[in-house]
Amino acid sequence: MTNPDHPEPDHGLPSLPDPIAPMRAAVRYGALGLLALAVVASVISVLVAGMPGLWGALIGAAVGGGFILFTALGVLMTSKMPAMTAGAVLLGTWLLKLILAIVVMGSLDSLDFYNRNALVLTIVFALVIVLGAETYGVLSQRALYVDPQASSGSDNDDR
Repeated sequence: MTNPDHPEPDHGLPSLPDPIAPMRAAVRYGALGLLALAVVASVISVLVAGMPGLWGALIGAAVGGGFILFTALGVLMTSKMPAMTAGAVLLGTWLLKLILAIVVMGSLDSLDFYNRNALVLTIVFALVIVLGAETYGVLSQRALYVDPQASSGSDNDDR
């Protein structure tokens, strides 16, 4: 007996992987990696440099990790757009992020409430860890690809 509220799954067709799933996984793993880095860098920086170390680690995680994560978020949000539009949006957001990073770093130059070593090290580690986590997120997902085969009437057989 079938229940109209709970239809039986169609076992005749295999389920196709979601084409956006790798980017969602990249953002998820990147955010988790950034969060873990922020906690670890903050604890180590406080032990080494006190409160200025904490501020340096938090700002470094925001600048380094945010720069990379916003790129992945931009790709995810523009995935349904035409290629030219998505490319224009991604280029525009990349330029905006670059300008914002320069402004933030320039405005921090004259301030002394943070530890510069903690800031720089956290930015470098954030770039590496978030990119690595996003790469793992993309590679760990199933992706649909097609292996084209020549039709039986084709004369382009390379055997």
